[in-house]
Amino acid sequence: MSRAPPSVAAEWARVPRPHQSAPAAPAARWPRTPPPPLGPWWSLSLEGLLDALGSTRDGLSASEARERLERYGPNRLDQRRSLTRLSVLWNQVRSPLLLLLLFAALASALAGEWTDAAVVFAIVTATVGVGYRREYRAQRAVEALRSRIRSHATVLRDGTRTQVPVEEVVPGDVVLLAAGSLVPGDGAVLEATDCYLSEAALTGESFPVEKEPGPSAADAPLARRKGAVFMGTNVRSGTARCLVAATGPNAAFGAIAERLSLRRPETGFDRGLRHFGYLLTSAMLVMALGVFAVHVLGGRPPVETLLFAIALAVGLSPELMPAILSVSLSRGAEALARHGVVVRRLNAIEDLGSMDVLCTDKTGTLTEGVVRLDAACDAGGAPSDAVLELAALNAALETGLPSPLDDAILAARTPDLAAWTKLAEVPFDFVRKRVSVVVQGAGGARLITKGAVGPVLDACTRLEGGAPLDAAARAGLEARCAELNGRGLRALAVATRALDVRDTYHRDDERELTFQGRVTFLDRPKEDVRAVLAALAKQGVAVKVITGDSAGVAQYVASLVGLDPGRTLTGAGLDRMSDEALWRAAETTQLFVEVDPHQKERIILALKKSGHVVGFLGDGVNDAPAMHAADAGISVDQAVDVAREAADFVLLQRDLDVIRRGVEEGRRTFANTLKYVLTSMSANLGNMLSMSVASLFLPFLPLTAGQILLNNFLSDVPALGIADDRVDPELVRAPQRWQLRFIGRFMLEFGLLSSAFDFATFGVLLYGFRAAPAEFRSGWFVESLLTELAVALVVRTRRPAFRSRPGRLLAWTSALLAVLAVAIPYLPWSHFVGLVPLPPSLLAAVVGITVAYVVSAELLKQWFYRRLQRSGGSGR
Repeated sequence: MSRAPPSVAAEWARVPRPHQSAPAAPAARWPRTPPPPLGPWWSLSLEGLLDALGSTRDGLSASEARERLERYGPNRLDQRRSLTRLSVLWNQVRSPLLLLLLFAALASALAGEWTDAAVVFAIVTATVGVGYRREYRAQRAVEALRSRIRSHATVLRDGTRTQVPVEEVVPGDVVLLAAGSLVPGDGAVLEATDCYLSEAALTGESFPVEKEPGPSAADAPLARRKGAVFMGTNVRSGTARCLVAATGPNAAFGAIAERLSLRRPETGFDRGLRHFGYLLTSAMLVMALGVFAVHVLGGRPPVETLLFAIALAVGLSPELMPAILSVSLSRGAEALARHGVVVRRLNAIEDLGSMDVLCTDKTGTLTEGVVRLDAACDAGGAPSDAVLELAALNAALETGLPSPLDDAILAARTPDLAAWTKLAEVPFDFVRKRVSVVVQGAGGARLITKGAVGPVLDACTRLEGGAPLDAAARAGLEARCAELNGRGLRALAVATRALDVRDTYHRDDERELTFQGRVTFLDRPKEDVRAVLAALAKQGVAVKVITGDSAGVAQYVASLVGLDPGRTLTGAGLDRMSDEALWRAAETTQLFVEVDPHQKERIILALKKSGHVVGFLGDGVNDAPAMHAADAGISVDQAVDVAREAADFVLLQRDLDVIRRGVEEGRRTFANTLKYVLTSMSANLGNMLSMSVASLFLPFLPLTAGQILLNNFLSDVPALGIADDRVDPELVRAPQRWQLRFIGRFMLEFGLLSSAFDFATFGVLLYGFRAAPAEFRSGWFVESLLTELAVALVVRTRRPAFRSRPGRLLAWTSALLAVLAVAIPYLPWSHFVGLVPLPPSLLAAVVGITVAYVVSAELLKQWFYRRLQRSGGSGR
C-alpha cells in the first residue's frame, strides 16, 4: 500500500457528504471532433500522458474543460439517446402494420382506386398523428423525471474539487474516486490508497482488483493493466486520483459494448409482449393469406382482394398498442414521481407491480435512519472520554464511504485535529470490516482502528492497561456486545497501536492492537413501519430484511415492527448451504443477518429461482450486485452512484410506504395495459373472423378495405383513454403477471360471442331488410363500431359494468364516438367511404342487436370469471 498523499486526503476531506450538484453546462451536441488518438495510453509514463492530454495533476481549468466538452462531445456511450420529434415520429412510422397500410395505399393508387388510396392514407396519417402526439408528450415527461437523478463525478477544475455530471467529464480531467464511485471514463491512476475496483462488467472477474500508479505493457490485456481504470467499473474500497484519457464511445466500455450483452435479462413484461406478438402475427398471417388465396382463386379482383386481406390483418391487430403502452407506462412514471419515485426503466413498472417479495436493509427503512451515539465505554464498560476522542479522530480523518455512524460520532464530539497530523489510511472494505488511520502527535505515530467488534478483536492481543486479551476476556467482551445488540444497540470497537514514522503503511500493520473500548449507537424504528409492513402483506408482498448488522440488533428491531425474529439466517449459515438448500431456506427466512455483498446476490437469485418476482432496496456500493440481480432494483436519491445506476427506481425519500404506493401504481399500469389487450382483441378477433367467413359466401365484400380501417381507427380512439382509466381496487391487491393462456381463452370466448352477433346482424340485414351491398356495409359498419365501443366498457372491469365507473377520458370519448357511429352514414362525406343513410327501422334493429350483445357480453364475463375462480386461476 502507498502512503496516502496529503493532496488526495485533503481533497476528499473537503468533499461534502451530502450529494451536491454543480450547475450543468449546456449540453454539447454530438458528433464532435474525436480526441487525438493516444494509442496504448496505459503504457505511457504519467508525465508523458499528462503532456499528451495537455493536463496537469491538478486537472484542467474550467474554461478548457468547457472547450473540450464542446469539441469532443458528451461522455455518453449512446450518443443518439436524446429525444427528438423526428425520432418519436419515426418510431410511429416504422411500425410494420403502418408500413403495410402504406403499401396498400400505394397499390390502390397504382390500380386507379384513388378513393380507397385516399381513405387508407388518411387513416395512416391520423393514426401516426395520434400516436406521435401522445408518445412525444409522454417521453418528454419521462426525460424530465430522469434528469432529476443524474450521476455526478468529482473532478479537479482550476485546482479545486468540483462535482459535475458524468456526461461533462472530458479527456484530461482529473477525477477523485472513493468507495461507491462509478469510474466516469478510462484513465491512468495518479495516486491511490488501497484502491480496489470491481471490473466484472468488463473482464468477468468477480473479485475486486487493486489499482496503483504505474504503466503497463502496451500489449497487456485489460485485466492486467493495474495502473488503469475503466469506464463502467466501480470502486469497492479505497481512494484514488485518476487522469481521464478516454470518454464516451472511445472508452474500452464503448468499444466492446456492441459485443457484450449489456441488456438486462428479458423481464416477464417484455416476454409477455413478445409472446403476444407471436400469437397475433400467426393469426394475422393465417387469416390474411387464407382469405387472399380463396378470393383470388374464386375470381375476385386481385387489387381489391389484396386490400381486403391487408385490412383484415390490420383490423385484427391492436395497431395503437405501442403508443398506448408508452403512454400508459409514462403515465405510471409520472404518478410514481408524484409519490416520490423516479423511474429509470419504464418497463420495470410492471415488475414493481408483479413483485411479491421485497428485500430491504434495516437502517433507514425499518428504522428512522438517524443514528445517535448512545455511549462510549472502555474495555471494562465504564464511560470513557478517551475512547470517544479516538473514535472521533478516526471518523474525522477517514476518507472512504460516508457513514451515518461517523456522523453520529462527530455530532457528539469534535476532535482536536490541530494536535494531530494524518500520515496514512487503511480504508474500509467489506472483508476486514474495519478502517484505520495513522496519525502523528506529540507522542509519536499511532494507528487508530475502528470497526465491527469481531474483526477488530481479531487484530487485538491486549486490553488497555496491558492485560492480555485471552479467550476468557474476549468471551466477556463479546457477551456484553451481544447483550447490547439484544437491546437494539449497535457497537463499534476501537483499538490502537504505536508505530514508527515511515513512508508507507499496510493492512499488515493492523495487528497486535490494544483494545481501547467501544462506542454504541441507537437507531429507533419508524413509528408507522408496522402498519406499512401489514399493508404490504395485504398486497401480497412479503418483506425480508437483508443486513450486514449483527443478529441481535436485527432481531430486536424485527420484534418491534412485527417481523418474526425467530426466522433468521446468518451469513455464516448461508455459506454452509448449497444453492438448492438456500432455495428452500429463503422461502421461510425473514431476517438475513451478517451478510456480505456476494451473499445478498445469492439470496436474491435463490428467491427468483423459487418463482418469486423480487425487489431489492439498497443504497450502498455493496448493494449494487443484488440490485442488478433483482427484478426491480430500488435505490434512494442519496445513494452512492453505483447503486443509483444499478436501480430501476430511485426513491426521493427512503420510506417503505413510498414503495407500497409504487406497487399499487405499478399494478394499475399493468391492469390498464391488459385492459387494452382484452378490449381490442375480444372484439377485433370476432369481427375479423366473421368478415372472413362472410366474404367467402357473399357475392360482395362485407366491408371495403377503407371501411375496415376506418372502423378500426375509430374504435381505437377511446382506447387512448385506457391509460388514464380508473382501476378497481381488487386489481391492485395482489401481484399481476402476463398469463397468455388467460388472454387466449378470453379472446376466443369473447371473439366467438362477437362473431355470433355478427352473423345475427348479417341475417337481419340480408333476410330481414333485403339490404343492398352499400346498405349492408353501412348497417354492419355501425353495428360493428357500436359493439366495439360498448364491449370496451364491459370488459374493462371484472365487476358488473354499472358498478365500475370508467375514467373521464374513456367515458367521454366512448360516448362521442357512439354518437358519431350512428351519424356517420348521414354525414355529407360518407359516400367517399361507401356508406349510405340507413332507414330508421334498420338503424333501430342495429341498436337493438348492440344492446343484446352488451347484455350477453356482461353475462359471459361473469360466467368466465366465476369459472376461472373455481378452477384456481386468477388471470393475473
